[in-house]
Amino acid sequence: MSRSQAFADQAQLTAERLHTPPGGGRFAITRLALGLFLVDQERHRIAIGSDKREHVPLKAGEGWILPAGATGICEYDEALSFLRLEVPENLLADVGFEHHSDFRPVVGAFDPLLAQLAHQTVSIAGHASQLYRETMQLALAAHLAQILAPAPPRLVGIDDKRLRRTLDYIHDNLTANLSLEGMAAEAAMSRFHFARAFTRALGRSPLQYVIQERMELAKLFLKTTRLPISSVAARVGYEDVSRFGQHFRRHAGTTPAAFRAD
Repeated sequence: MSRSQAFADQAQLTAERLHTPPGGGRFAITRLALGLFLVDQERHRIAIGSDKREHVPLKAGEGWILPAGATGICEYDEALSFLRLEVPENLLADVGFEHHSDFRPVVGAFDPLLAQLAHQTVSIAGHASQLYRETMQLALAAHLAQILAPAPPRLVGIDDKRLRRTLDYIHDNLTANLSLEGMAAEAAMSRFHFARAFTRALGRSPLQYVIQERMELAKLFLKTTRLPISSVAARVGYEDVSRFGQHFRRHAGTTPAAFRAD
């Protein structure tokens, strides 16, 4: 692996579902990480920063959140299924979480919304669009920061010129694989601050706005051309025709074919 590839991997949030046999062992956390148990572990034992193990039974839906640099031992007597997510520093910085290595480890009960976001983030890994994945990851990081550092991050204001420039960028690139990174760069803001400012100004998230504008463009194509629905989907940024159909039905209340025939 090249140095540039290794750096790119470190800058990405990793989310996976793991199944391991009974046992466990020593661990060393390099990035802020969280684990969500999918099965009960009555004989779970853990030591953080020492070799002194404590018996901490964990049920499905419970788990741990550990800061970067944490070391210790984790042991369990039954096969374990769990979700593991590692959050990179750049994503935490985007949501204003500056002291992400300076919090007390959490072991036990999990915030319900954080658990839900963890499940969703794992389920879409490698499948959804880049914009949707980034939106979910940003939501998870923001909620994680709120839990670990309750004081809300200071928001930076956005002026109309920046917002108009970003809207022009979105409309010029509706068929492309738009990303929060690209939109935020147009506004000269971090992704988190941009998403918050955009939502406040337009009453919807960047993802919701992009979907709406794509659906409006799709309506135009359906009414004014004889392009196959698959081609219409491609022209408004969808490689997956079924996903395009789902979004169109949610937006227009009917299928693309029925809308064209109406």
